[in-house]
Amino acid sequence: MKIAVCISHVPDTTSKINFTDGDTKFDTNGVQFVINPNDEFGLTRAMWFKEKQGASVHVLNVGGPETEPTLRKALAIGADEAIRVNTAATDGFSVAKQLANVIAEGGYDLVIGGRESIDYNGGMVPGMIAKLNGANFVNTCIGLEIDGTEATAIREIDGGKETIKTSLPLVIGGQKGLVEESDLRIPNMRGIMQARSKPLHIKEPLDTAAETRSVQFQKPDPKGAVKLVDNVDDLVNLLHNEAKVI
Repeated sequence: MKIAVCISHVPDTTSKINFTDGDTKFDTNGVQFVINPNDEFGLTRAMWFKEKQGASVHVLNVGGPETEPTLRKALAIGADEAIRVNTAATDGFSVAKQLANVIAEGGYDLVIGGRESIDYNGGMVPGMIAKLNGANFVNTCIGLEIDGTEATAIREIDGGKETIKTSLPLVIGGQKGLVEESDLRIPNMRGIMQARSKPLHIKEPLDTAAETRSVQFQKPDPKGAVKLVDNVDDLVNLLHNEAKVI
């Protein structure tokens, strides 16, 4: 089985986020980047298929040279090869087009992407890859087993879970629950050393235009001052007359 894991290069959630050029561009200065958490769950599941079923695992990314440390980390975790499409990730459709082209050329049986990236939260790329390549698709996936060409997926739905039987080729949008958080892997020294010699291919992009563009970003309003009360009557008065929630 040949598996492609789509990797997004996203800011660490502890980073302080700012914007430049009239709040139209993300300011990367001083920001630490990591593997998108939803993708990390998928990569860990792919490693299980590699170890238990002999699958080969390739990680794919759309981005510039700045994303290569993130890809090297994925290789250190255990992926066999990495492919970077050498263009900026401008919008969901253009990213999906670039990845779908690499996936079609590579003949992958299973494509694992994150349900969404934690930077722009578009949540559209895995589904569009499936459509572009004519593959089956399961989103919000929290469980996956493969037996030959047959797949059993569990997805999260409102108020419960749904179990789906389908077949390869398959694209999933994975998320927390696809593996246990305790199973997530930290690269060890041996993995880091091996990653240096693993292939990282650079592929030139398709000529495709972005269908959407960001025109402005706005950070949440700062939190207001905390007001402390020491008796129930004052609390009820504030909730009723100020907050107007009761």
